[in-house]
Amino acid sequence: MFGVEKGIEDLQQLFVESKKYLELQTEYAKLELTEKLTILLSTLILVLILIILGMVTLFYFSFTLAYVLAPHIGGLMNSFALITLFLLIVMAMVYRYRQKLIVAPMVKFLANLFLKDNDPQPMEEMIDEQPAE
Repeated sequence: MFGVEKGIEDLQQLFVESKKYLELQTEYAKLELTEKLTILLSTLILVLILIILGMVTLFYFSFTLAYVLAPHIGGLMNSFALITLFLLIVMAMVYRYRQKLIVAPMVKFLANLFLKDNDPQPMEEMIDEQPAE
């Protein structure tokens, strides 16, 4: 009788421990997802701010360059046309190489963020470090 009761107690303890383990793993998954989404969102906000500031800077730089070039190439209209042509060429080059400049780095960043295993300690080491009872 004693062996049967001990077996039942062991099964109950195993069930309780398994339930606690699943709850902890669920909580860990939630925390990890929250961390990764925070990194993704903060990176997106940073890139957006840099793009906006870059556009403002390019706008003012274009006007400055147009007024500097105006006396040398025959007027303000010609300098604005030259700067517009240059910016159109830059836009075409970015579009042409968008795979290398935009898509590949973004895929690499997202793959490293979501697929990289950042578990600092394997499960076997965690089991070995538990204190003996």
